[in-house]
Amino acid sequence: MSLTHGRPKEDSLPLGGMVQSAQGAPGLDAATAEATLDANDEALLKDPFILELIKQLRAQDTHGTWEGKSDATLLSPYIITAEQRRELPMMGDPDPETLWRLDLFHNAIGLSIERATGCMVSPMMKMSHEGFGRAVLTTGRLIVVNRYLRDVHRFGYASLKKLAEAGNKLVAEGVGMVQAYPDVAKYGS
Repeated sequence: MSLTHGRPKEDSLPLGGMVQSAQGAPGLDAATAEATLDANDEALLKDPFILELIKQLRAQDTHGTWEGKSDATLLSPYIITAEQRRELPMMGDPDPETLWRLDLFHNAIGLSIERATGCMVSPMMKMSHEGFGRAVLTTGRLIVVNRYLRDVHRFGYASLKKLAEAGNKLVAEGVGMVQAYPDVAKYGS
């Protein structure tokens, strides 16, 4: 895997067969990602959180090398099947690509909360080299999402539906916090 300015280069995206990162984390290839989409998944690609995550991924492509790739292909590294999860070691250090995907996931949550509330949300993530840490999303003086992370090298969801559910749950939690404490959320703005 190769990185450019903190993000994977074109050659590290899934291109053919099972793709493995430097830590051996498998991902789906483009053909498999397309083949595993059903009617429900097509509807999920229009989910507001999934759309925000796709925007975050596409924004990283400053040279247009991913323009021909479908949204499902770009999201495929977030999907880890049960078989792929079994292949991953129980203990391991997260690779830079996994940390990058985790960062984009939290950025998408923050931007979704921001769209719903009008309050600018800032994500912060502190991670040890062993894959344990914490992600916090704040607005004003309010912590809208507080997440403890562990086994980050295994970060991924069983399906696109599970990814959307996890993202939407955190967005709803953040929006609820802003609505419950609007004065704290808007402090200083």
